[in-house]
Amino acid sequence: MTMREETSAAVSKPLCNSKSGAVRTLRDAAEYLIASRLAERALTAGSYAPTFCLPNQNGTDVTSESLLRRGPLLLTFYSGTWCPACSLDLQALEKMRPAIEQRGAALLSISQQTVAENLRAQNLTMVKFPILSDRGGRVTSEFGVRWRIPELLRECHRNSGIDLPSLNGEESWTLPMPARFVIDRAGIIAYSEISPDPTRRFEPEDILPVLDFVLARSQTGSDSRQTWRGSRKAQLAE
Repeated sequence: MTMREETSAAVSKPLCNSKSGAVRTLRDAAEYLIASRLAERALTAGSYAPTFCLPNQNGTDVTSESLLRRGPLLLTFYSGTWCPACSLDLQALEKMRPAIEQRGAALLSISQQTVAENLRAQNLTMVKFPILSDRGGRVTSEFGVRWRIPELLRECHRNSGIDLPSLNGEESWTLPMPARFVIDRAGIIAYSEISPDPTRRFEPEDILPVLDFVLARSQTGSDSRQTWRGSRKAQLAE
Protein backbone atom coordinates (compact mmCIF):
# COMPACT_ATOMS: atom_id res chain seq x y z
CA MET A 1 0.00 0.00 0.00
CA THR A 2 1.37 3.41 -0.97
CA MET A 3 1.53 6.27 1.50
CA ARG A 4 -1.27 8.04 -0.33
CA GLU A 5 -3.47 4.97 0.04
CA GLU A 6 -2.57 4.68 3.73
CA THR A 7 -3.36 8.31 4.50
CA SER A 8 -6.63 8.17 2.58
CA ALA A 9 -7.61 5.04 4.47
CA ALA A 10 -6.70 6.61 7.81
CA VAL A 11 -8.84 9.63 7.08
CA SER A 12 -11.76 7.49 5.94
CA LYS A 13 -11.90 5.22 8.99
CA PRO A 14 -13.26 7.80 11.44
CA LEU A 15 -16.27 8.40 9.18
CA CYS A 16 -17.83 5.39 10.90
CA ASN A 17 -17.36 7.12 14.25
CA SER A 18 -20.09 9.66 14.89
CA LYS A 19 -18.11 11.07 17.82
CA SER A 20 -15.39 12.46 15.61
CA GLY A 21 -15.65 15.37 13.18
CA ALA A 22 -11.90 15.57 12.60
CA VAL A 23 -12.23 14.01 9.15
CA ARG A 24 -14.63 16.66 7.93
CA THR A 25 -12.40 19.34 9.43
CA LEU A 26 -9.38 18.05 7.48
CA ARG A 27 -11.36 17.92 4.26
CA ASP A 28 -12.78 21.41 4.75
CA ALA A 29 -9.29 22.76 5.42
CA ALA A 30 -7.90 21.06 2.30
CA GLU A 31 -10.71 22.48 0.16
CA TYR A 32 -10.09 25.97 1.57
CA LEU A 33 -6.33 25.81 0.96
CA ILE A 34 -6.72 24.53 -2.59
CA ALA A 35 -9.34 27.18 -3.44
CA SER A 36 -7.31 29.99 -1.85
CA ARG A 37 -4.13 29.01 -3.74
CA LEU A 38 -2.10 29.89 -0.67
CA ALA A 39 0.43 27.20 -1.60
CA GLU A 40 1.64 29.42 -4.43
CA ARG A 41 3.34 31.80 -1.98
CA ALA A 42 5.64 29.09 -0.59
CA LEU A 43 9.36 29.15 -1.31
CA THR A 44 10.41 27.21 -4.38
CA ALA A 45 13.56 25.48 -5.59
CA GLY A 46 16.37 27.93 -6.17
CA SER A 47 15.43 30.18 -3.23
CA TYR A 48 17.60 30.60 -0.15
CA ALA A 49 16.10 28.76 2.81
CA PRO A 50 15.49 30.80 5.97
CA THR A 51 17.87 29.98 8.79
CA PHE A 52 16.41 28.90 12.11
CA CYS A 53 17.16 28.00 15.70
CA LEU A 54 14.28 26.10 17.30
CA PRO A 55 13.87 23.78 20.30
CA ASN A 56 13.39 20.09 19.65
CA GLN A 57 10.95 17.82 21.48
CA ASN A 58 13.33 17.74 24.46
CA GLY A 59 13.74 21.50 24.62
CA THR A 60 17.25 21.51 23.11
CA ASP A 61 17.90 24.19 20.48
CA VAL A 62 18.68 22.94 16.97
CA THR A 63 20.11 25.28 14.33
CA SER A 64 19.92 24.91 10.58
CA GLU A 65 23.53 26.10 10.28
CA SER A 66 24.85 23.24 12.41
CA LEU A 67 22.89 20.67 10.41
CA LEU A 68 23.94 22.04 7.02
CA ARG A 69 27.60 22.00 8.01
CA ARG A 70 27.31 18.20 7.99
CA GLY A 71 25.20 17.73 4.86
CA PRO A 72 21.91 18.53 3.13
CA LEU A 73 18.65 18.73 5.03
CA LEU A 74 15.24 17.18 4.39
CA LEU A 75 12.74 19.34 6.24
CA THR A 76 9.06 18.44 6.61
CA PHE A 77 6.34 20.62 8.12
CA TYR A 78 3.89 18.85 10.41
CA SER A 79 0.39 20.05 11.30
CA GLY A 80 0.09 18.15 14.56
CA THR A 81 -0.84 15.08 16.55
CA TRP A 82 -4.55 15.65 15.83
CA CYS A 83 -3.98 15.02 12.07
CA PRO A 84 -3.82 11.25 11.35
CA ALA A 85 -2.59 11.70 7.77
CA CYS A 86 0.20 13.99 8.95
CA SER A 87 1.35 11.49 11.57
CA LEU A 88 1.37 8.73 8.97
CA ASP A 89 3.60 10.91 6.83
CA LEU A 90 6.11 11.19 9.69
CA GLN A 91 6.06 7.42 10.09
CA ALA A 92 6.60 6.93 6.35
CA LEU A 93 9.60 9.26 6.46
CA GLU A 94 10.96 7.38 9.48
CA LYS A 95 11.02 4.22 7.37
CA MET A 96 13.11 6.10 4.83
CA ARG A 97 15.41 7.65 7.44
CA PRO A 98 18.24 5.08 7.05
CA ALA A 99 18.36 5.68 3.28
CA ILE A 100 18.23 9.45 3.83
CA GLU A 101 21.04 9.39 6.39
CA GLN A 102 23.07 7.04 4.19
CA ARG A 103 23.17 9.89 1.70
CA GLY A 104 24.62 12.20 4.34
CA ALA A 105 21.40 14.13 4.84
CA ALA A 106 19.60 15.03 8.06
CA LEU A 107 15.86 14.58 8.50
CA LEU A 108 13.74 16.73 10.77
CA SER A 109 10.24 18.12 11.15
CA ILE A 110 8.90 21.52 12.19
CA SER A 111 5.50 22.03 13.77
CA GLN A 112 3.85 24.96 15.54
CA GLN A 113 3.01 22.76 18.52
CA THR A 114 4.53 23.24 21.95
CA VAL A 115 7.69 21.36 22.90
CA ALA A 116 5.63 19.08 25.18
CA GLU A 117 3.13 18.28 22.42
CA ASN A 118 5.95 17.52 19.99
CA LEU A 119 7.40 15.08 22.50
CA ARG A 120 4.00 13.42 22.66
CA ALA A 121 3.91 13.34 18.85
CA GLN A 122 7.32 11.69 18.71
CA ASN A 123 6.25 9.08 21.25
CA LEU A 124 2.98 8.38 19.43
CA THR A 125 4.55 8.08 15.98
CA MET A 126 7.77 6.45 17.27
CA VAL A 127 9.93 8.49 14.91
CA LYS A 128 13.61 8.97 15.78
CA PHE A 129 14.21 12.28 14.04
CA PRO A 130 13.69 15.65 15.79
CA ILE A 131 10.38 17.54 15.78
CA LEU A 132 11.12 21.23 16.30
CA SER A 133 8.72 23.69 17.90
CA ASP A 134 8.05 26.84 15.87
CA ARG A 135 5.67 28.38 18.39
CA GLY A 136 3.81 31.24 16.73
CA GLY A 137 4.95 30.12 13.28
CA ARG A 138 7.72 32.63 12.50
CA VAL A 139 9.89 30.11 10.61
CA THR A 140 6.82 28.49 9.05
CA SER A 141 5.82 31.92 7.73
CA GLU A 142 9.31 32.57 6.33
CA PHE A 143 9.04 29.38 4.28
CA GLY A 144 5.65 30.61 3.04
CA VAL A 145 3.63 27.65 4.35
CA ARG A 146 1.87 29.25 7.36
CA TRP A 147 -1.86 29.85 6.98
CA ARG A 148 -4.50 31.39 9.22
CA ILE A 149 -7.62 29.34 9.86
CA PRO A 150 -10.77 31.36 9.08
CA GLU A 151 -13.42 31.64 11.77
CA LEU A 152 -15.79 29.11 10.19
CA LEU A 153 -13.06 26.46 10.15
CA ARG A 154 -12.06 27.37 13.71
CA GLU A 155 -15.53 26.37 14.82
CA CYS A 156 -15.12 23.07 12.98
CA HIS A 157 -11.87 22.48 14.87
CA ARG A 158 -13.50 23.28 18.19
CA ASN A 159 -16.45 21.00 17.47
CA SER A 160 -14.00 18.21 16.57
CA GLY A 161 -12.17 18.55 19.88
CA ILE A 162 -9.07 20.02 18.22
CA ASP A 163 -7.95 22.70 20.68
CA LEU A 164 -5.24 24.43 18.65
CA PRO A 165 -4.55 27.24 21.15
CA SER A 166 -3.75 24.59 23.75
CA LEU A 167 -1.77 22.34 21.39
CA ASN A 168 0.22 25.24 19.93
CA GLY A 169 0.52 27.29 23.11
CA GLU A 170 -0.74 30.52 21.54
CA GLU A 171 -3.89 32.05 20.05
CA SER A 172 -2.95 32.83 16.45
CA TRP A 173 -5.02 29.97 14.96
CA THR A 174 -2.36 29.34 12.34
CA LEU A 175 -0.92 26.09 11.03
CA PRO A 176 1.75 24.94 8.58
CA MET A 177 0.59 23.48 5.32
CA PRO A 178 2.05 19.99 4.88
CA ALA A 179 5.30 20.61 3.03
CA ARG A 180 8.74 19.15 2.36
CA PHE A 181 11.95 20.95 1.43
CA VAL A 182 15.37 19.63 0.48
CA ILE A 183 18.04 22.20 1.37
CA ASP A 184 21.61 21.85 0.17
CA ARG A 185 24.71 22.68 2.21
CA ALA A 186 24.82 26.18 0.72
CA GLY A 187 21.38 26.83 2.18
CA ILE A 188 19.59 26.77 -1.17
CA ILE A 189 16.33 24.90 -1.65
CA ALA A 190 16.81 22.12 -4.20
CA TYR A 191 13.26 20.78 -3.97
CA SER A 192 9.94 21.96 -2.56
CA GLU A 193 6.68 20.10 -2.22
CA ILE A 194 3.55 21.78 -0.84
CA SER A 195 0.47 19.64 -0.20
CA PRO A 196 -2.71 21.49 0.79
CA ASP A 197 -4.46 18.13 1.06
CA PRO A 198 -2.45 16.03 3.56
CA THR A 199 -3.88 12.80 2.14
CA ARG A 200 -2.46 13.47 -1.33
CA ARG A 201 1.31 13.54 -1.01
CA PHE A 202 4.17 12.18 -3.05
CA GLU A 203 5.82 9.04 -1.77
CA PRO A 204 8.86 9.55 0.50
CA GLU A 205 10.92 7.47 -1.92
CA ASP A 206 10.60 10.33 -4.42
CA ILE A 207 12.97 12.35 -2.23
CA LEU A 208 15.92 9.96 -2.67
CA PRO A 209 16.75 10.95 -6.28
CA VAL A 210 16.73 14.58 -5.15
CA LEU A 211 19.26 13.81 -2.42
CA ASP A 212 21.37 11.85 -4.92
CA PHE A 213 21.33 14.87 -7.22
CA VAL A 214 22.32 17.25 -4.42
CA LEU A 215 25.15 14.94 -3.35
CA ALA A 216 26.45 14.57 -6.91
CA ARG A 217 26.26 18.32 -7.46
CA SER A 218 28.31 19.00 -4.33
CA GLN A 219 30.95 16.47 -5.39
CA THR A 220 31.37 18.02 -8.84
CA GLY A 221 31.26 21.61 -7.59
CA SER A 222 28.28 22.47 -9.79
CA ASP A 223 26.35 25.71 -9.35
CA SER A 224 24.16 25.46 -6.24
CA ARG A 225 21.47 27.40 -8.08
CA GLN A 226 21.07 24.44 -10.43
CA THR A 227 17.96 22.71 -9.09
CA TRP A 228 16.94 19.13 -9.56
CA ARG A 229 15.07 18.79 -12.86
CA GLY A 230 12.21 16.98 -11.14
CA SER A 231 11.76 19.65 -8.47
CA ARG A 232 8.12 20.59 -8.06
CA LYS A 233 5.78 22.47 -5.82
CA ALA A 234 3.00 19.94 -5.51
CA GLN A 235 -0.47 21.32 -5.02
CA LEU A 236 -2.07 17.95 -5.80
CA ALA A 237 -5.50 19.42 -6.40
CA GLU A 238 -6.35 17.00 -9.17
